[in-house]
Amino acid sequence: MAIADDVNDLLRGTSASQGDPANCTSEADIETVLAALQTREQNLIENETAVEKRLKILSEAKTALEEKLKALVAAENALAATMAATKTAASDDLARLTTLYENMKPKQAIPLFEAMDPEFAVGFLSRMKPAIAAQIMAGIDPQSAYAISVVFAGRNSDAPTN
Repeated sequence: MAIADDVNDLLRGTSASQGDPANCTSEADIETVLAALQTREQNLIENETAVEKRLKILSEAKTALEEKLKALVAAENALAATMAATKTAASDDLARLTTLYENMKPKQAIPLFEAMDPEFAVGFLSRMKPAIAAQIMAGIDPQSAYAISVVFAGRNSDAPTN
């Protein structure tokens, strides 16, 4: 339809046609219409080529994006595995150290707990068997025992009760 409109417009502009495409009989009129059609065809070919190039670029970009997304997911999974291993390793180290302190004689462990920051000491004492933790708490100086007790008591004070 658009091509027919363009041809009609061309024919209306020529003196031989007088606005009627049926009057297009001279060779000059036919060459004008033919040239216009060839120009239009060339424009369509150029537009089609440009669209094909854009589609190819979009396809390549989509492929690259999908590859990057896969790499990102793989990196995320690797990071999660590393974080899990690190968390497990840290927990295992704390468990070993707690067992080490539990296996010490209270007289040997008491000076260590007196030197520790109260928050740090609470972390170990809370993991120990209550009887061993009680022996250590009973042996340390009253100020250290009080500081540890305050941290111990306030540790979960912000936890929800419902």
